[in-house]
Amino acid sequence: MERGLARRESVDTEMHKSEEKRKTFVYTKKRGYDVTRNPHLNKIDDHCEPVLRSEKGFKLKLICSDCNFQRQFYGLKLLDISNDVMFSEGLFLNFSEKIEHFFYKISGSELMESRRRSLFPRLWTFGDCRDRFFLDAAVHRDGGDNSLLCPQGMAFSLEERLQLGTHGLLPPCFISQDVQLMRVLKNYDMKKDDLDRYVFLMGLQDHNEKLFYRVIASNVERFMPIIYTPTVGLACQQYGLIFSKPREVTGGVKGNSGYFTDTLGEKGLACLVRGLFITIHDRGHISTLLQNWPEKDIRAVCVTDGERILGLGDLGCNGMGIPVGKLALYTACGGMPPQQCLPVMLDVGTDNEVLLKDPLYIGLRHKRVRGQAYDDLLDEFMKAVSERYGMDCLIQFEDFANINAFRLLSKYRDMYCTFNDDIQGTAAVAVAGLLAALRITETKMSDHTIVFQGAGEAAMGIAELITMAMKKEGLPEQECLKKIWMVDSKGLIVKGREHLTHEKERFAHEHQQMKKLEDVVKELKPTAIIAVAGAFTEQIIRDMASFNERPIIFALSNPTSKAECTAEQCYTLTEGRGIFASGSPFDAVTLPDGRTLHPGQGNNAYIFPGVGLGVTACSIRHITEDIFLTAAEALANLVTEKDLNEGRLYPPLSSIAGVSLKLAVKIMEYAYKHNLAYVRPEPSDKEAYVRALIYSTEYDEFALDSYCWPEDSVTVQS
Repeated sequence: MERGLARRESVDTEMHKSEEKRKTFVYTKKRGYDVTRNPHLNKIDDHCEPVLRSEKGFKLKLICSDCNFQRQFYGLKLLDISNDVMFSEGLFLNFSEKIEHFFYKISGSELMESRRRSLFPRLWTFGDCRDRFFLDAAVHRDGGDNSLLCPQGMAFSLEERLQLGTHGLLPPCFISQDVQLMRVLKNYDMKKDDLDRYVFLMGLQDHNEKLFYRVIASNVERFMPIIYTPTVGLACQQYGLIFSKPREVTGGVKGNSGYFTDTLGEKGLACLVRGLFITIHDRGHISTLLQNWPEKDIRAVCVTDGERILGLGDLGCNGMGIPVGKLALYTACGGMPPQQCLPVMLDVGTDNEVLLKDPLYIGLRHKRVRGQAYDDLLDEFMKAVSERYGMDCLIQFEDFANINAFRLLSKYRDMYCTFNDDIQGTAAVAVAGLLAALRITETKMSDHTIVFQGAGEAAMGIAELITMAMKKEGLPEQECLKKIWMVDSKGLIVKGREHLTHEKERFAHEHQQMKKLEDVVKELKPTAIIAVAGAFTEQIIRDMASFNERPIIFALSNPTSKAECTAEQCYTLTEGRGIFASGSPFDAVTLPDGRTLHPGQGNNAYIFPGVGLGVTACSIRHITEDIFLTAAEALANLVTEKDLNEGRLYPPLSSIAGVSLKLAVKIMEYAYKHNLAYVRPEPSDKEAYVRALIYSTEYDEFALDSYCWPEDSVTVQS
């Protein structure tokens, strides 16, 4: 019996020694403290006591005091920072030589927490509700790739590498961001298709955010079709395949063993994904989920439930690519700092049977939840976002089905700072195109008769904004409505037709029922046709050319494969007289007479980044329809005569950053004029004020501020 007990004690001793060897370094409270966790010990080792009483120990106590300040801010229990119990819950310094190494690190990167915070805001996260903050085990962690090497890579100077402890871990080469851009472009050109290019760019966004946006800004016309429509539609369809792991925020996580590890990857532990996933099962806890998002200063949220992704239908949780792409454009086109943007997927299930049977599908595997439970989820979400980030936090609804889009916009527009891009953003960009076209036709908006193919949220939004534009010209509202006709899947919308929604009733006229768009066009002889669903046949385009000297033809469906007609078809069938705009990009068309026309792309990116920048810059709390009309007018005024002569109804995409800035300034002017802005005092130079808010892709200096005193002032007194 005694032999058995002795053997058991021996085994326990060996296990304890083994456990000691497996101690994992953790980095708590955002500072990078080189400490270990051991459940068996609660005190500082005796041989550390002299060090703790030294100057270095005093510095350590100061840092621990900062920990307590952070804990007090969050209402958490304070740490006992006495020498005997430094770090509660079993945290203790390992041994003196590691303390020496620890303070060496403090003298470099760890004293630069505030600089790190501003330079790498996306690399920070906090763990559970007990307020354990984690930072990547810097450059000295065991295993895994080193994320501190990624943000700037070989663009780090020698001084920065020495202070960060990365010298020797990077090649002995110092390059500029321009050279990094060149390397990215060469790698990009080697990709075989657009989906590969999309995945490549998303990987770049993960590893070097500033370089990613520098790449996009270098050629917006080239990269926008990749990071957004049409490629993002393909990416959403393949999301379960290309989603390999969440976007990393490198750092340790507490495993089941009670130790902290560097586990990352598909388990999603201590990772910052590209967006926040909230499910129907999280009702009652959305505030907690928002706390899991590492950034606190969120200014813009883009949310979808994935039910109507572009023209592709219900993609469920795979639709996360849309808010991610939208907010990337907020930064690339509007200059909003990416750390202030939050993409959100509200997963309530999917009615897509293919996805429900797909083993790679990443969302909830049940039919969509509707009714009161759905509404309760939305109510809680809107309230939680506003409570956490403020009433002036912009919430953009994206790709909700018609059945929900209109009613949610109507429900929340006067309660929160919100808009629906599919309704209002599309409307603003379409009306801007029409206003530019009026300069070609030399007419007023109220002179036109407009037929819509499709009567969904986009068409209704455009029609309402056109009505506002006509009213602004002095036409009574009822007369405005008479100039707008709509054709849906059941034919022309007329009074007396059964099962019309409230939105459709508004544009229903006294007329005989007609089923085909071709017949409607022949009957009404419109001056403009706008399609957000369906197709323009060759006969429709020819008829429009016969009725009008300069027919206006907008084919706005996305992606490109869903467009109602191509630019070439429009220009060819109208003999170059058609005024064309599309929702997706088309190449330039050379006509038989030698003219080359560049079709205008009515991309919402001309509107929502500028609106978002303007709204957040002056803290607008409720976004009115007049704001979108203001944005449309401002956008149309930025189209030059040269643009119009080349067939463009919008400024070149290469100038979109400047366009967004101008729109933001116009929106601010409108907001202050109508008492909608909450930033006081009113900036006298609004453009300079907005420019100061715009995200910079330039790398920040990461070296400590170092300088010398006169030699006689630092002489050691003996």
